[in-house]
Amino acid sequence: MRLTDFAGTATLALNGLIVCAGNGLGGRVVTSARPGRVEDYAADPRISHEYDAPVRAEGLRAIAAVPVAMGGSVLAVLYAGTREPIAVGGRAVEAMGRVAVRLGTEATVRREVARRMAELETSAARGLPGASAREWEDVRLAHADLRTLAAEVSDPELKARLQQISGRLVAHRPGAADRNPLSPRELDVLAMVAVGCGNAEAARRLGLLPETVKSYLRNAMRKLGTHGRMETIVTARRLGFLP
Repeated sequence: MRLTDFAGTATLALNGLIVCAGNGLGGRVVTSARPGRVEDYAADPRISHEYDAPVRAEGLRAIAAVPVAMGGSVLAVLYAGTREPIAVGGRAVEAMGRVAVRLGTEATVRREVARRMAELETSAARGLPGASAREWEDVRLAHADLRTLAAEVSDPELKARLQQISGRLVAHRPGAADRNPLSPRELDVLAMVAVGCGNAEAARRLGLLPETVKSYLRNAMRKLGTHGRMETIVTARRLGFLP
């Protein structure tokens, strides 16, 4: 693990430092996938001391470290430290844990976006208009997954990026976006229904109540002049609002 991002440091002693699994506080966190803390780094007998020189050069004493996990793997370690030997409280570690969870979620989302974009680029290279039924189904699943991810994230920039990417999946229909009367949430619901989700599953994936999903679906039917779920999906696809 290479230390790369810092805030509040006074020197460059830690910049680019490579921490091996099991070594030091961070290496122990990587190995155990559990938070760790020390009151006085250089004097703590529970850790190895390969990195005492750069830690002392930065003047750090009390340090806490929590894993940033993605799936079952530790993706990164989030550190916080002081220049005084103090007891690191549980509340501080819990606060760091919340940040680590958010970072892990964002990393998971970004990796999933990269995977879906790779699938999209593959489909585009094959030529979407002539794609097979299986390839179209893959595109529709990617579209639904991207809209689900957009509903889960709190970062407005990432949310907008996800919506933009999902929009590219229907960009082969000229002018479709300009004449689309459906709201983003109505499109979210239709995307879920289009891949076979019932109201309860669509609600779970989008963080909505089942009654709210029904309301969005009714609104979409009214706007498109349709009278059933399947007719609504077929019409939305024909008009280029869904892939």
